[in-house]
Amino acid sequence: MVNPPRVLVVEDNAAMLARATTVLETDCVVVGAVTDGPAALQAADALRPDVIVLDISMPGLSGLDVAFYLRRVGSSAAIVFLTMHEGEEFVLAATAAGGLGYVVKSRLMFDLLNAVREANNGRAFVSPKR
Repeated sequence: MVNPPRVLVVEDNAAMLARATTVLETDCVVVGAVTDGPAALQAADALRPDVIVLDISMPGLSGLDVAFYLRRVGSSAAIVFLTMHEGEEFVLAATAAGGLGYVVKSRLMFDLLNAVREANNGRAFVSPKR
């Protein structure tokens, strides 16, 4: 049996954080759930997750900034962005920051688990346009 991916969830909205965690716990091991960029960096270093689900828009240190920093310091965690932004420019920015997955929050229940699975296997996933 294959080990389930170890996932860190980073989301500044408490309800969305709970929803994402609940969805992921069906097929992943959620090793941490934090609400801001600095906490994400600390948790990524301490927990060494396989996949980080990362909100793009957070006050202070954005998810894009967190992703760029993690890549710069050599983190091997796959990154899946979870965001309200549907514009192509955000998808491109997420990819440039090292993201493999891009899930729009309105599709969380349908896409998040699949995006994490794909990213854990080194494959890209982008929520389909409505």
